[in-house]
Amino acid sequence: MAQLDVNRIQKELVEIERDKNSGVSVTIIGGQLSRLTGTIKGPIGTPYEGGIFVVDITLTKSYPFEPPKMTFKTKVWHPNVSSANGAICLDILKDQWSPALTLKTALLSLQALLSTPEPDDPQDAVVAQQYLRNYQDYVTTARNWTNAFATGDRGLQEKVAKLVEMGIPAEAAQAALEKAGGDENAALEVLFSS
Repeated sequence: MAQLDVNRIQKELVEIERDKNSGVSVTIIGGQLSRLTGTIKGPIGTPYEGGIFVVDITLTKSYPFEPPKMTFKTKVWHPNVSSANGAICLDILKDQWSPALTLKTALLSLQALLSTPEPDDPQDAVVAQQYLRNYQDYVTTARNWTNAFATGDRGLQEKVAKLVEMGIPAEAAQAALEKAGGDENAALEVLFSS
């Protein structure tokens, strides 16, 4: 039975941590290397600029021979991301994955996808149609969604600190906030309903 390649994953996490300028980061959820949260800075010069986008990452025991499973937790208005559930249409997360690729390259590829949408191979047909038929409306909507859903994550550490003051462990507070897309009230519901 295959086991998670802990050494490789730890090396990848160290590499991501060392590169402060890449605009991507990864944190471990609940002490399990198979459950991670990634963050991506919105690329400059795009409607996503100024946003911090949270990505849920699950690694199977077959990783790196199988791609990581990634979905956007932060709502994104983009042709290649489902506006309903955050599913991502990106070749390297499917049939173009190679064991030579890493979590960092996958996150950087998502960041590049934000810069260069592929409306002819969409995950969200409604967004793709808007992109192709009325580009300015697409830009306005994408910017509005970024402002509404992706800029609140900037204060994530402040929100974690508030929850810690309420007696909630920091790791649990961060995981709940990430699950709730940065909404403090929704994070409290997550924490107290489980």
